This record gives sequence, structure tokens and C-alpha cells, in this order.
Amino acid sequence: MRADYRVVLDACVLIPMPLADTLLRMAEAPRLYLPKWSHMIMDEVTRNLTSKWNMPIEKARRREREIRRHFPEASVEGFETLIDSMTNDAADRHVLAAAVRSRSDSHLHDN
Repeated sequence: MRADYRVVLDACVLIPMPLADTLLRMAEAPRLYLPKWSHMIMDEVTRNLTSKWNMPIEKARRREREIRRHFPEASVEGFETLIDSMTNDAADRHVLAAAVRSRSDSHLHDN
């Protein structure tokens, strides 16, 4: 694997703390890959942490802010116009659109 290998991290791998921690540590210097995500993915992380994992909203938002602060280059912009042209599962089209826009080499999800 090379250090410029771009990987979109879906919400399902950013929610469980042990998995998210491992993946994000691998993206720190000396990084093994470049993490990528969209605002829709991060919104899903925060929403699920509060609704399904019963995390207090402020704690979930703080976690999101810290992740974004440590990886500002991970944010994918301008993918929204691609969502409707994706042919995968409708619920995951935003993830694939972000992967295409960021020219990612792969994406991680738990399915």
C-alpha cells in the first residue's frame, strides 16, 4: 500500500470506537493511506451515535469536530451532483459519489 492511497471511510466503520481509532491511527504520520469522507457520512456518524448508541449529542459532535480537526484534508466536496447517477443501493449512493469525486482507490464499510 502506498501513502497516497485514498479510501472513503463510511459511517459504519467510523462509529465503533475501536475500529475508527485503528483506521484513523493508520492514517496518521507515517500514514498508510489517505482517509476520505463527506459531510453526509459525518452527519450519519453523529446521528447514529446519538440515536442508536445513545451518545449525548454534544459528545458526538465533539468527536466529529476532533476527527475533522485532525484530518482536514479528508473532506470531500462537490460530490452531490453525482449521487443521482450512481447505480448502487440508494442508501449508499452518496458514499460512492464521494469516492468517485475524491478519486478514491477504495472504500471501507462493514457489509
